[in-house]
Amino acid sequence: MLLKSFRATAILEGISYLALFGITMPLKYWAEIPEPNKYVGYAHGLLFVVFIVLAAAVCLNKKWGIKRFIIFGIASLLPFATFYVEEKYLR
Repeated sequence: MLLKSFRATAILEGISYLALFGITMPLKYWAEIPEPNKYVGYAHGLLFVVFIVLAAAVCLNKKWGIKRFIIFGIASLLPFATFYVEEKYLR
């Protein structure tokens, strides 16, 4: 159950990252429509925190080392990387 939740969060976090920087940031700065950025930003922030907490929980539960947790942490900062993590490490 924990791994399944982490997989879902990884996908949602990746989608929110892309929505934030690919859709709502251009709307905010180019079209001067800031409202969507606020709400997508909140969602992305929450999903980021949940992703990191679940990464720690899964790493402890599965007895994965700190190296894998660091990979997950770096992946949370890079576009498309959470999709890669979900595919390579969580299936």
